[in-house]
Amino acid sequence: MIKSLNTAATGMQAQQNSMDVIANNIANASTTGFKKARAEFEELMYQTLKEPGAATGANSISPTGVQVGLGVKTNSIQRDFAQGSTVITRNALDVEIQGAGFLPVQLPSGQIAYTRDGSLKKGPSGSLQDKNGNLVQPEITIPAEASGVEISQDGQVRIITGLNTVPQNIGQMQLVNFVNPAGLKSIGRNLFIPTNASGLPQQGVPGANGLGIMAQGQLETSNVNIVDEMVNMIGAQRTYETNSKVIQASDQMLQYMNNLR
Repeated sequence: MIKSLNTAATGMQAQQNSMDVIANNIANASTTGFKKARAEFEELMYQTLKEPGAATGANSISPTGVQVGLGVKTNSIQRDFAQGSTVITRNALDVEIQGAGFLPVQLPSGQIAYTRDGSLKKGPSGSLQDKNGNLVQPEITIPAEASGVEISQDGQVRIITGLNTVPQNIGQMQLVNFVNPAGLKSIGRNLFIPTNASGLPQQGVPGANGLGIMAQGQLETSNVNIVDEMVNMIGAQRTYETNSKVIQASDQMLQYMNNLR
């Protein structure tokens, strides 16, 4: 009877993890470039009371055996990198990555991180940076006298200065992709860093080698679907509630046993 208490407790813990993931998805439903996640579970070890195929007589074997499961655990949190919706901003420094790829930015520590958030800004020196002040790599500086900025689909950055109507090329933006983007580690602030699971960064020009293209004046919104998350939340809540009922039933059965005379 004690086993059922522990088994149901693992179920409640797993559903709590699922609810935490759902809550984070809903909280970031309006976060630019956010990618939703889901909790994935696996069963725990089994207590084998009789091996499947064990001999039960001179010429017979057990067709199934007797194995009692001991619960569940959270195996992984899988991130979904499906494309989010588009919002038009008409801001010259807002760029959406349409397709695969990440913008590389340099953290204050010197490490390179990667983001899908294309809401760029000009720093004090005119360098392009993300909203947290991390410099876009390779570094591109927009002169103070620039009266207009143009970012092409293949990542070329051009400016217009003074009365000159011919755009001047000042830099080339790059995108980076990974063999397994789901293996990236999220460090918050819309940033990811590579791990052994993600593979090495593969950098290239937007639109080449399977990389997405750049779209100026618009942003990629979160790919969270509120309706889906609400349905998932109801499912997690009901499963959690059912596991709690198992604990209550097991407790009542133990109480009956203690009351035996």
